[in-house]
Amino acid sequence: MTKTRTPQKPETRAPIVRAATKLETLISALQRPEGCDMATMIAATGWQAHSIRGAIAGAVRKRGHAVGSEKVGDVRVWRITAPAEAAG
Repeated sequence: MTKTRTPQKPETRAPIVRAATKLETLISALQRPEGCDMATMIAATGWQAHSIRGAIAGAVRKRGHAVGSEKVGDVRVWRITAPAEAAG
């Protein structure tokens, strides 16, 4: 005769809280109304300029954000012009 095991409730685990990624940091900087310049993005992420431009062109736009830039004086400023829901 075999013993029948009563099913046990699975352990409930605490939700995993992810630390903010560098990409999320970049997106939040771009979402500010005043936008941000390259120096600000480099300081926030620690990435080099070509990596930031690549992230904006690739990962940020892939997430559905519309990104625009304009020259303010001698500095180029980037900002998210449309949120992910409206950009797609």
